[in-house]
Amino acid sequence: MAVCIAVLTKDNSPLYIASDPAEDGLKMHFLVHTSIDVIEEKLNSATAANDPRDLYLGQLYPNEDYRIYGYVTNTKIKIVVIESITNPFKDGDARQVFSKVHSGYISLVCNPFYSPGDTITSQPFLNTVTSLMRGKAIA
Repeated sequence: MAVCIAVLTKDNSPLYIASDPAEDGLKMHFLVHTSIDVIEEKLNSATAANDPRDLYLGQLYPNEDYRIYGYVTNTKIKIVVIESITNPFKDGDARQVFSKVHSGYISLVCNPFYSPGDTITSQPFLNTVTSLMRGKAIA
């Protein structure tokens, strides 16, 4: 189950960070920001083995309590999902979580009242992320 979902701009500034209230919010922010270095490293070392069209970066690095996964859109928007080791994703669920967050972000950007780069406050996007963090939207 996801304990934190973050959306970052191509310049690595946060558009949206949501974390489980039971978790330490500051620690989640720290883990998201430390994952940026790993994402940048993976993007810069794209080789023939790593398909540059594959948006899913996989597990960025494990921690003693969490697993951090990354995803980068074609426009270099970064999505980071942190899951708890005690309640991990099933096989393939991480890709589904990223797909749903990405779809929610696309819907948000298509809204004429949203200005790209602004903090995300859209209720449909917030509902999508909340349901993913509760584990209800993965099926």
